[in-house]
Amino acid sequence: MSPQTFTAVLLFSLVMGFTPGPNNVMLAASGARFGIGRTLPHLAGVTIGFPVMVLLVGLGLASILLASPMLQLGMKVVSCAYLLWLAFQIARSASASASTGDGKPMTFLQAAAFQWVNPKAWLMAVGAISAYTAGRGMQLYFQIAIIALLTVVVTLLSTLTWTAFGAIIRRWLRAPLALHLFNLVMALLLVGSTLPILLEVWHDLKS
Repeated sequence: MSPQTFTAVLLFSLVMGFTPGPNNVMLAASGARFGIGRTLPHLAGVTIGFPVMVLLVGLGLASILLASPMLQLGMKVVSCAYLLWLAFQIARSASASASTGDGKPMTFLQAAAFQWVNPKAWLMAVGAISAYTAGRGMQLYFQIAIIALLTVVVTLLSTLTWTAFGAIIRRWLRAPLALHLFNLVMALLLVGSTLPILLEVWHDLKS
């Protein structure tokens, strides 16, 4: 991989990794509700689960999973339904002061598995592999490995940043109204991330 390609992959990963999306919104909400310590399994699940997804996509899994138009439509429907359910859960979540009571942060396995129904994760994985790999054999595998390793670093930094953001503002969310507004904003951001996929589903159903 040339220095120019590596730089392009790095910039792509940074922009996609740090901008709002399902993972980042959910981590910020979890950091605000549960704190950094209890959110670490969630954070680790994203940090490891997404690069593994990138690696498997690079090795050809995406072409197998997306070979059927019906399978593509089904994945889109499941993704949107799950994200909308998560948005509802965030909007109605308890106050930060009561976070030690009801409710639990996402586990490592749940966060890792979530990547496969995360539309932004699919966009990033397929986009990076299709745009920044070329060649065959060991050369291709080497490029995929570099992208996956770079994704680990960027994902760790972005997940830590968004979780810390949620944890930092936690002290200002003790008031029920403040937390309610924060949860609504996080829920709306999550709903917003489903709109492009919902439009695709509507188009697929009409065609």
